[in-house]
Amino acid sequence: MNELMQSLVAEDRGFPELAPGDTVKVHLRIVEGNRERIQVFQGVVIRLRRGGNEANFTVRRVASHGIGVERTFLLKSPRIEKIEILRRAKVRRAQLYYLRDRRGKAARLKERRD
Repeated sequence: MNELMQSLVAEDRGFPELAPGDTVKVHLRIVEGNRERIQVFQGVVIRLRRGGNEANFTVRRVASHGIGVERTFLLKSPRIEKIEILRRAKVRRAQLYYLRDRRGKAARLKERRD
């Protein structure tokens, strides 16, 4: 195993425990030429796949003009700066693919108070 993989396995990034239905802000490090900046992607976690180094999660947000945008992130990626959980929702499914067909108020999730 190469050094980068070993460092990712050993390193605990301290991210919060995610669950489907969470509204999150993912802060990504974007490299453009020789410049680097942080871009924030905010949306609902619709899928969470655990699996050690291969763990990933998919975040869905509704962009301008009602167009849905989904993005999948590797949980152990060095490009992820931090993950903030804004709110948690009460859901009964592991994957929330049904949100793709919902619009407006029908796409709302009930908030979970802990």
